[in-house]
Amino acid sequence: MSERNYWMLMFMLAVCGLSGSAHGEAPGRPNIVFVYADDLGLGDLSCYGGKVEPTPRIDQMASEGFRFTQYYSASPICSPSRCGVITGQFPARWRLNSYLQTREGNRKCEQADFLDAKAPSLPRAFKQAGYKTAHYGKWHLGGGRDVVDPPRFEDYGYDDHAGTWESPQPHPDITAGDWIWSPQDKVKRWDRTRFFFDKTLEFLSKNEDKPCYVNVWLDDTHTPWVQSEPPEKPQSRPSLRKVLAELDRQVGRFLDELKSRGLDEKTLVIFASDNGPLPTFNRARTTGLRGSKMSLYEGGIRLPFIARWPGKIPAGRVDETTVLCAVDLFPSLCALGNVSLPAGVAFDGQDFSKAIRGEAKPERTRPLFWEYGRNETSFAYPKPAGDRSPQLAIRSGRWKLLTNADGSHTELYDLTTDPKEGANVAQKNNDITNQLKQQVLEWKKGLP
Repeated sequence: MSERNYWMLMFMLAVCGLSGSAHGEAPGRPNIVFVYADDLGLGDLSCYGGKVEPTPRIDQMASEGFRFTQYYSASPICSPSRCGVITGQFPARWRLNSYLQTREGNRKCEQADFLDAKAPSLPRAFKQAGYKTAHYGKWHLGGGRDVVDPPRFEDYGYDDHAGTWESPQPHPDITAGDWIWSPQDKVKRWDRTRFFFDKTLEFLSKNEDKPCYVNVWLDDTHTPWVQSEPPEKPQSRPSLRKVLAELDRQVGRFLDELKSRGLDEKTLVIFASDNGPLPTFNRARTTGLRGSKMSLYEGGIRLPFIARWPGKIPAGRVDETTVLCAVDLFPSLCALGNVSLPAGVAFDGQDFSKAIRGEAKPERTRPLFWEYGRNETSFAYPKPAGDRSPQLAIRSGRWKLLTNADGSHTELYDLTTDPKEGANVAQKNNDITNQLKQQVLEWKKGLP
């Protein structure tokens, strides 16, 4: 190629926005920070109508961004819910259906000991596209108890990490003991959210010349709620209120720091929860929705989702119709970050990037599936008994059907008129019931 033709090609690439920066990055790629709160319900945030504790800074985040009211986790419990985010696939595909525990406990739940490193990995896709990647906070996808040989963070594509106890490489400042927290931890439990956000800010500062993808997976909203030594009633509503107030304060501080550092308009921040709350305090933490953590009713899987990206996402919007799920995040975030999807992967999620940007409300073209509770002895179930759901669930359009793996205890709800799942209309809608029941049972049969 002649020198003249070479420079003409460079000019054309620049005009088309394809030449990238000096570091080979596509122009305009945002930082993406995914804040994932543990066991947080809709009713824990006042912008969703919650009355537990005011959350003015998270409310402000919602007013500056986009809030979804029909966002679903991939599972009503932590490990599989996180698997859905990382892989973009239903967690049962990877033999995860309960929280990861001892090897014996995992066998009794008929699940793996950790997320297979060969699984599709969201951070790996970003890393391969030139992003710097980090994970700070709870992992719970392998490691802890007697599982001593899980894949390491770098095997999933992370450049940096600070994991809690249930991870392959626990950070020493937050894991002095062999449990989720210890009075001997250098960073006290009530300071963990600050610690994780500080790690994030440091990582962003160190990589100003690269776009970054960062998980900030917070665990202080999971019981015990510890705000002092010794803990004061760590399962009580007053303790939860203190935790929520500190969470809100730290989210606000983080957003303020992004602005002061000139990163505000360069950074997409997403705030969501991994599964429903427990205890619910008489459904106050689910805004009246039936169910809780460990339940496939709405209170266990329908959760907050807020996206904020100044100048790119319209402010003050609320989307009450788009049915968004954790398995959609892999294709959606890749689209938002101009990252290619890995070849040959059959994602269960869909690209909802246009919905997140407020540009359109695409329809879900295939149903969502859930599974929880393969047997009576190895799974924990919520109380009261009315919050315990059947083992399987499917949502298709306005309809949600629940049933057991043997086809018993079938329930059908029209979520447009009955989001609290109070009226089982299965017998009144035989065609819909039979169709959805057949779909979810066939899905179950196809699982590993």
